[in-house]
Amino acid sequence: MKLQVAIDRISLDKAIDIAKQLNGIVDIIEIGTSLVKDYGNKSIRAISEVVTQSKVLVDSKTIDEGNYEFNQAFKNGADIVTVMGASSYETLEACYDVANKYGKEMMIDLLNLEYNQIKQIEHFSKAIYLIHHSTDKKHCLDAVEKIKDFKKLHGNVNNIAVAGGIDHETVLDIRNQTRINIVVVGSKIIKNNNLVLEAKKIMETLK
Repeated sequence: MKLQVAIDRISLDKAIDIAKQLNGIVDIIEIGTSLVKDYGNKSIRAISEVVTQSKVLVDSKTIDEGNYEFNQAFKNGADIVTVMGASSYETLEACYDVANKYGKEMMIDLLNLEYNQIKQIEHFSKAIYLIHHSTDKKHCLDAVEKIKDFKKLHGNVNNIAVAGGIDHETVLDIRNQTRINIVVVGSKIIKNNNLVLEAKKIMETLK
């Protein structure tokens, strides 16, 4: 399993500093949606320039203008870009085509989608499917059970990620009980007093 660290809701200067510290330590460094909204393509360029050993994911949460937004993200240094599963099918196709053109990856955010909606879009074989628990929801995500249920319902999906309130204990549970491709951790690393040590600790757990 790979570790993706989400950098979000901070200044661009601080985000660049954190990205430098995590470069080569974690598998994927995520430029969070807030950074994309606050600083635009400047944030993608700035962080991509300092991240030379990890992959860069841009959490653009694209829901329309798929061709344009994905082209812009990849041109500015992204390796992976997110699109909302709730987008039109045409948007998903456009994003997938652009990702393939660049030899990069598309992540489909499944936030708030039901079984039948996911079933209609589960055939993008090179895409990453993100099981995503909303930060606005008050109840906690049982990540292990959510992953198990997802696998039963969507057996054709092989490339799975999970995000939303994930900490070291959750990562340990996932490792011991089920297998996915990517675990996304945000504030539990970014807000830690020793974020590099915490990231290394989780990376070691994933092994």
